[in-house]
Amino acid sequence: MGSPPEKEAINENLNDARDFKGRPAVRSQTGGWTSAAMILGVELCERLTTLGIAVNLVTYLTDTMHLGNAAAANTVTNFLGTSFMLCLLGGFVADTFIGRYLTIGIFAAVQASGVMILTVSTAVPGLRPPPCRDLATTSCVRATGGQLGVLYLALYLTALGTGGLKSSVSGFGSDQFDESDRTERKQMTRFFNWFFFFISIGSLLAVTVLVYIQDNVGRKWGYSICAAAILSGLAVFLAGTNRYRYKNLVGSPLTQIAAVFTAAFRKRNLQQPSDPSLLHDIDDYDVNEEGAQKNKAKQRLALTNQFQFLDRAAIIESRSPAPAKKPSRWQLSTVTDVEEVKMVIRMLPIWATTIMFWTVYAQMTTFSVSQATTMDRHIGPSFQIPAGSLTVFFVGSILLTVPVYDRLLIPLLRRLTGNPQGLSPLRRIGVGLSLSILAMVAAALTELKRLRSANSAQSLSVFWLVPQFFFVGSGEAFAYIGQLDFFLRECPKGMKTMSTGLFLSTLSLGFFVSSALVSIVHTVRGVSGHGAWLTDDLNKGRLYNFYWLLAVLSAINLVLFLVSAKWYVYRDNSMETKEDDEVVCHA
Repeated sequence: MGSPPEKEAINENLNDARDFKGRPAVRSQTGGWTSAAMILGVELCERLTTLGIAVNLVTYLTDTMHLGNAAAANTVTNFLGTSFMLCLLGGFVADTFIGRYLTIGIFAAVQASGVMILTVSTAVPGLRPPPCRDLATTSCVRATGGQLGVLYLALYLTALGTGGLKSSVSGFGSDQFDESDRTERKQMTRFFNWFFFFISIGSLLAVTVLVYIQDNVGRKWGYSICAAAILSGLAVFLAGTNRYRYKNLVGSPLTQIAAVFTAAFRKRNLQQPSDPSLLHDIDDYDVNEEGAQKNKAKQRLALTNQFQFLDRAAIIESRSPAPAKKPSRWQLSTVTDVEEVKMVIRMLPIWATTIMFWTVYAQMTTFSVSQATTMDRHIGPSFQIPAGSLTVFFVGSILLTVPVYDRLLIPLLRRLTGNPQGLSPLRRIGVGLSLSILAMVAAALTELKRLRSANSAQSLSVFWLVPQFFFVGSGEAFAYIGQLDFFLRECPKGMKTMSTGLFLSTLSLGFFVSSALVSIVHTVRGVSGHGAWLTDDLNKGRLYNFYWLLAVLSAINLVLFLVSAKWYVYRDNSMETKEDDEVVCHA
């Protein structure tokens, strides 16, 4: 009679999670939606803060700091690129040293300090150059090295905080749900949907309310709100400390990858056994409790035929009846470790061919905003849309595309393809890449029309920019969710933080590629004069050629992606139920 309550008590305690005091987490007292809501709160504030700075930064750099269009665009893309690249650093710190909770808390505080310095730099007159007195006859005084130094310190402290926070927040949110429990696994699905929704809401508030305040009330007030937002998010996050579930540190996946390559290289001259069962795998040398616990968390994987040179890492050099101790991981890896590394390698071509989408995305916060400043932005006789607020159409297209796809297209595609997801992750990414090409074609055609209007002294309506924002926004709804789904689904279980960082690094590299292309175009076509593409005065340049270049590069990239997608083989899901497949597709 006592066994059912005993079984219930065992299920109530989670084996792979701890509470804030280090005890086994109790299901009813930790995790779930209460904890997840607080994590969503800090992500909302992070997105509001980061985009609230980035989306309108180009106008501050050109109008107040008096940088040229290209220099301002590169400053914005480098800031955003660094933010996402530092996600890899944040993931390494979280996995190896301090865990996701402390990583979020510490880096949110770093981001807040950066935003506060940025607020000071816009409020103190000595930290910005004097305003231009007469734009027609007087050259504006460019910001000094010291003034730019304070600005860059603020931006890159903000970038550091953003990277560390963003690397762990989605993973820590998913930690609040137990994947082994069917009910909580479904709740995790909804968490990722709400995660993307909160990101979009933060973006919408940033490009409307914050941009309006920056342009019409003052930059210092807009950035003060950003600082208050991230501090509020941090306070809400810390308030949930007693409720969170904390997963044990598993070590950095980068160490595992390096160890497999090192062991394979050391044994490169050894003959590989014909029988795969002779290779070292989980449980072969579990002589200590720590090793047994780490291996228990892994799912044993079968040997595959790809990248066979790595299999040598699992060759056992000597088989004594009772080994004195387990060999170092730098000397001997398990087959499962080797196969997990192979999974990462198989993902790299997809990773590389998704970078170009974010290069196109970068134009929405740089040159598209610069275009808007030269166009008619009036609604009615008195109200003028802030140039940075044009990205509201970009965010709006995301918010429109997601429910349309989820409610209308998925049921239709399920019937047509038999796939419970509607479209597989790779197909969703492919749709996003295709839409980015259309965006650049639309941008080039709009720029040609804008130039013709400028030459005829008639200002073109800013609403002609809507198509390029719409195509990129809809493309992000497909590409972002498709990438997140792909990298979380296909990565090994213990590498989710690194895989999230790998995904976010495509955003980073996309911004850096944009900066590199601008520099190359400057070198080849010049910065001013006849034939220059990217000039400080857009009416004297050929920005449309830059957009055509991006359209061609994106088309070439799409072909490479299709080849990589055809080559890629999804992980074996034969052990999963159809219901599990449906759950994981939304992650």
